[in-house]
Amino acid sequence: MPEVIEIPIELTRFELPQAVQARLQFLLDRQDEGHILSQPERQEAEGLVELAEFLSLLRLRAARVIK
Repeated sequence: MPEVIEIPIELTRFELPQAVQARLQFLLDRQDEGHILSQPERQEAEGLVELAEFLSLLRLRAARVIK
């Protein structure tokens, strides 16, 4: 029998905090403008992108389960 996992409806509204989103956008804009990001900046941007993607998946799954 499959295990039932309850997903809080709040997950459908979960997103990166505004300051974190702004930092990610800043790093991506710099890269798009041709600036070479330092290794720490590149790691930070990659981590923030992974986090944003993870949160998007959580939101999608929560929305799907709620429907």
